Amino acid sequence: MKRNSLRVAILLTCAVCTFAQTKPSADLIIRNARVWTVDRDHPEAEAVAILGDRIVAVGANQDVDAWRGTNTKTIDAAGNRLLPGFNDAHVHFMSGGSQLDNVQLNDATSPQEFARRIAERAAKTSKGEWLLGGDWDETKWSPAQLPAKELIDPVTSGTPVAVSRYDGHMILVNSLALKAAGITAQTPDPDGGVIVHDAQGRPTGALMDAAADLVFKIIPQPTHAQRRHAIERASGHAASLGVTSVQDMNPDYADIAIYSELLGEGKLTTRIYAAPLIPQVDDQAKIGIRHAFGGPYLRLGALKSYADGSLGSATAYFFEPFNDQPNNHGLLSDGMHPISLMRDRMMKGDAAGLQLCTHAIGDAGISAILDIYAEIEKAHGPADRRWRIEHAQHMAAKDFDRFAQLHVIASVQPFHAIDDGRWAERRIGHDRSSRTYAFRTFLNHGVKLALGTDWNVAPLNPMLTLYAATTRATLDGKNPGGWFPEQKLTIKEAIEAYTIGSAYAEFQENDKGSIAPGKLADMVLLSDDVLAIDPVKIRDVKVLKTWVGGKLVYEQ
Repeated sequence: MKRNSLRVAILLTCAVCTFAQTKPSADLIIRNARVWTVDRDHPEAEAVAILGDRIVAVGANQDVDAWRGTNTKTIDAAGNRLLPGFNDAHVHFMSGGSQLDNVQLNDATSPQEFARRIAERAAKTSKGEWLLGGDWDETKWSPAQLPAKELIDPVTSGTPVAVSRYDGHMILVNSLALKAAGITAQTPDPDGGVIVHDAQGRPTGALMDAAADLVFKIIPQPTHAQRRHAIERASGHAASLGVTSVQDMNPDYADIAIYSELLGEGKLTTRIYAAPLIPQVDDQAKIGIRHAFGGPYLRLGALKSYADGSLGSATAYFFEPFNDQPNNHGLLSDGMHPISLMRDRMMKGDAAGLQLCTHAIGDAGISAILDIYAEIEKAHGPADRRWRIEHAQHMAAKDFDRFAQLHVIASVQPFHAIDDGRWAERRIGHDRSSRTYAFRTFLNHGVKLALGTDWNVAPLNPMLTLYAATTRATLDGKNPGGWFPEQKLTIKEAIEAYTIGSAYAEFQENDKGSIAPGKLADMVLLSDDVLAIDPVKIRDVKVLKTWVGGKLVYEQ
C-alpha cells in the first residue's frame, strides 16, 4: 500500500507539473484600466486578459495577472476608461465610406456656399462623370428653402449632378441630369415619390424619395475597385471611432461580396450584419438563410424595408398633416403601394426565419408596420423574432404599448434628435414632438433600445451619439437643458443600448456587447471617463485604442 501511495503521489505531482507547463497564457493583458463591462453581474474591473480573439479573464489586476506568460503582451491603460466596442445598429456602410471622399455640403450654411463647393468639385470632375455625395441641409440657410437646379446649372454645364439631402430622402439634380433621366414637366410622380415643381410647373431638380430612383437608375454603378476603396475607408473610419460592429442597412449584393472578399483575405476589421432590401426576400429564403446566419465577422439573415420617408423632406407618413404644409400627410414608400405587397413580403420573410428591420418615421407609418407585425404573429404564432423598427421617431401615444407587446426593438439614432430638434416643432407642433425620439418612454414601456447613427445621414462618431442621448441639447444651442429633457438617457443606459442592446438586436448578445469571459475581445479605450465627466463634454472625448477580436485596429 505504501509503494502504491508513493506512486500515486508521484503521478499527481507530475500531472500538476504538466498542467502548469501547458496552462495557456494570455496573448494580451490590459491592466490599470477603469473597465465598464456592461455586465450587470460584474459591472466594473481593472484588467482584462485575451487569448486568441476571446476574453478569458476580467477582474482585478492581480487576478488577471495569473494569465501572464512569457509571450503575453501587457498594456498599461493608465486609468483610462475601457468599454466594449460600439455596435452601430443602423448604418449605410459603403455610401458612408464613399461620402468621406465625395463633395461635402452638410455644413454649407448658405446657398452661395452650397453652389461654390459644387463648382469647385465640378472643376475637378471629368466631363460626363457624375458629381455625387452632398448631405446638404437647407434648414441651416436663411431663409430655409429647398435648392433648385438654377443654383448649380451655371457651374456644372458639363457635369451631371445628383447630391443628396442629408436624410437620404431627397436629391437635387441639375438640368443635365434631368435631361438624362427624361424628367420633364409632364413626368408623373411615381408611387412613393414627388417631383418638385416651380410655380410655372417646371421640375426644380428636387426629387423626393421614390422620384430620386428615376435618376439613380441611370447613374453608373461603382466599380469593384471603387466599392472596395469605399468599404476600406469606412472600416478605417469606424476603427478610429471605436465602432467595432455595424448593422448595414440595404447594402447592394456587390457590397456584401466585397465584405466576403476582405474576410477571406483577413482584412475585414469591422464586424458586419447585412440587411438587404426586402424585395430580395426570395434570395435568402430559397437557400435557407435565417437570422444571424454566418460567422463572427460577417452575417446575413435580415431584411430592410421602408414604410415612409423622412421628417426633413416632409415625406414621413403622419395621421395628421404637417403644421407648415396643411395639405401634406407625407408619403408611404413605393413598397407600401399597396400595403398588401409589403405584408406579403414580410409574411414570406418571417416564414423563412428572416429578421424584419423596417424604416418607419411618421406616426402613421410606424402604426402601419405594427399592424403588419401583429398580423404576422397571429398567422405564424409566437417566436423569438426580434422585429425592429428603424428610427421609430414620431410615435402615436397608442403605439408604445403595442411596441412592447410585440417585442419590437426600437433601433434609434439620438443624433437625429438634436439635429431635427432645431425645427421639428414648426413642422409637427409641440404635442407630436413630445413623442419624438421618445427614448425614456420606450424604456418605461419595457421596449429594448439599440443605438446607432444612420451614417452617413449623421456622423458615425459614438461620442456624438452618447452626447445627444444624455443631453438632448439641440445643435443650434437653443435647448442647453435638453429638447424634451424628460426623454434623456443616463450615460450607462446609453452605453448599454449602444453595446449589448445593439448586439441583442442582431441576435449576438451571447458573443459580444459586454466585456466578459468567453466573449469576443472587441473593446475601446477612451481619453476621458464618459461615466464621470459632465455629459456636455462627452462630444470631445477621443478614442485612444480600438481592438477587434483582440487585434489592435486603431491607435491614436
